[in-house]
Amino acid sequence: MQINRIILAPMEGVLDYHVRQILTEINQFDYCVTEFVRVTQHKLSNRTFYRLCPELYNEGKTLSGTPVRVQLLGQSPEWMAENAIKALELGSYGIDINFGCPAKTVVGSHGGAYLLQYPEQIFNIVTQVRTAIGTIPTLSVKIRLGWDNKSHCYEIAEAIEQAGANEIVIHGRTKIDGYKAEKIDWPTIGKIKQKLTIPVIANGEIFSAEDAKNCLTQSHTNDIMLGRGILNIPNLANTIRFNHSPLNWQEVMQLLLRYAMTSIEDAKPLYHSARIKQWLAYLRQYYPQASILLPEIRQLKSQNEICNFLKTKLDNESN
Repeated sequence: MQINRIILAPMEGVLDYHVRQILTEINQFDYCVTEFVRVTQHKLSNRTFYRLCPELYNEGKTLSGTPVRVQLLGQSPEWMAENAIKALELGSYGIDINFGCPAKTVVGSHGGAYLLQYPEQIFNIVTQVRTAIGTIPTLSVKIRLGWDNKSHCYEIAEAIEQAGANEIVIHGRTKIDGYKAEKIDWPTIGKIKQKLTIPVIANGEIFSAEDAKNCLTQSHTNDIMLGRGILNIPNLANTIRFNHSPLNWQEVMQLLLRYAMTSIEDAKPLYHSARIKQWLAYLRQYYPQASILLPEIRQLKSQNEICNFLKTKLDNESN
């Protein structure tokens, strides 16, 4: 199968604006999706959208020119529609709706993957958003294969198409499957695709160019979305698209240092410490050096400590 589009996934608490900026500079993505904007029973402020998607200040694109789509998460059709209009007015590259997040806090408030149990509500939400935003803007929807089984996956996907979505992203596991590698089911994505006329984007368990090839073959899609895999190998999209070699460890260290040095308004205490440790935990899957670095970083608290430590490490490796 021929690769067509590669999209950078939304990952709550992980793929923020700064990581998007770094990854879109070193990869060719067709677009990326923000962490979800949680919609409750009101119209959100401009500040909320700008905080999660500062690219709105730049015509809805990263500094390297990759379009960014705001993702909405909620269960009220009316308020999802109102906030979709607002996101587009502020410059979002279309709208994405999250029906796939399995996090306890999300499903506990009846959002994300929780709604996979209620196809009719999914239909209502997508219908109202499409009606509100008109026919032109792209409307994408992200789902999993179901809540605890796959029996409704075709019904859900067909409801999303009938409601007016332009494309659908399917993570090849149920909510209950979580992220268990052995549960990934790319062939069912392909079976869903056969029933739809809109593009289907396959997502889940793509950690290498070989995985991407297998996913395309089994799902019969030409489009993929990368999440955890891009944190394991930061230039994974280009290894898939252009057969590039993965970054070497020194190049990865330079990315980590750059991320550690970012100035973040309203950053919580220990923000940088937590995020660098989180990224190193992903990097361990491919780079053994990350396993050595992580315990040392864990002892550091402040942004300055982390930056100085990484600079020293890089200088020592360069000499």
